[in-house]
Amino acid sequence: MTHPTSPDHALPLAGITVVAIEQALAAPLCTCRLADMGARVIKIERPEGDFARGYDAAANGSSSYFLWTNRGKESVVLDFKQPDDAALLHRLIASADVFVQNLAPGALTRAGFDSATLRERHPRLITCDITGYGTGSETSKLKAYDFLVQCESGLVSVSGAPDHPGRIGVSICDIGAGMNATIAVLSALALRSRTGAGSGVSVSLFDGAADWMSVPYVHERYGNGAPAPQGLKHPSIAPYGAYRTRDARDIVISIQNDREWAKFCAVFLGDADIANDARFQTNNARVQNREALDTLIGAAFAARPLVEALSLLGDASIAYGQLRAVADMAVHPALRTWPMATGGEPLQMIAPPVRAPWDAQRFEAAPKLGEHTARIRAEFAGVAEEASA
Repeated sequence: MTHPTSPDHALPLAGITVVAIEQALAAPLCTCRLADMGARVIKIERPEGDFARGYDAAANGSSSYFLWTNRGKESVVLDFKQPDDAALLHRLIASADVFVQNLAPGALTRAGFDSATLRERHPRLITCDITGYGTGSETSKLKAYDFLVQCESGLVSVSGAPDHPGRIGVSICDIGAGMNATIAVLSALALRSRTGAGSGVSVSLFDGAADWMSVPYVHERYGNGAPAPQGLKHPSIAPYGAYRTRDARDIVISIQNDREWAKFCAVFLGDADIANDARFQTNNARVQNREALDTLIGAAFAARPLVEALSLLGDASIAYGQLRAVADMAVHPALRTWPMATGGEPLQMIAPPVRAPWDAQRFEAAPKLGEHTARIRAEFAGVAEEASA
């Protein structure tokens, strides 16, 4: 079944149908990426709707979270606890290639829609389960919202400022789980193209966060302990952090090797001999003597205005970035935006991060609650439940 609004059949997932029982962020982000690649995504919602619809009203009266992760989908309202709606859901899944869900563990098992049962019934079906902590452990039944997983995984313990650990400022565990789920589904589709058989894949918010914590984990278990929050500094590389100019602008520099350090000393600090100071000759030495290093570099930045500092950094071929607020990012020359239709004025939304030949250069609208219910009910009224993907 082709995506109803994508005439370009060169889209990589044209002809793929995804049925999703999803809410919040992780699963909707996964299926949004699949929709961007041409899949038809049928989003199953409860009568009150995906609760992300009510997270905020920043997007011209709509939720920024919901618009970001639900463009190009079809919304169907049904209650699979009711026999008629359960039968419709079975017919939808029978015609699908992929089934994605992120409900609480056990919710679909009780209703007969668990992934193992569905794959047994439809051998070509790919199922993707997104959970907070996976299955089979004492934490499996815990509610797992993004910030809670940031805390449980240790992400917060290495973030923020010294003595003030802090939440990462976006829903990073949800986002990571959504991207991992996308990778998992695409991998299962590739395997099915060779074997003809579907697969069951699963991801959890905690697994994704734990994977990102590999370096602190190794330092904790086998080194001298995990790094404490560093603020605008890197725990293992120096100089790698923010320095303030004479006109109160913050520049972040990153020096990755001793060759770069020597050039920085000669061009920016104006003294090539500093590179040979025993306290600063190697990265390990610079990390151990970070306070003296930062005092030296900080004084050089404080003596120069932003324009001069950036010019010298360019002359020295040093990697740098400016510490920007969201308002600055919104007008950044590298930022790409695409128009997205809404009920009111069109929005300029940030373009997807993957640049590909099949980019549509526009965003389809996110569906209104139950917008496609009547059409979907009519379309699948005569579909046999025994059909397979």
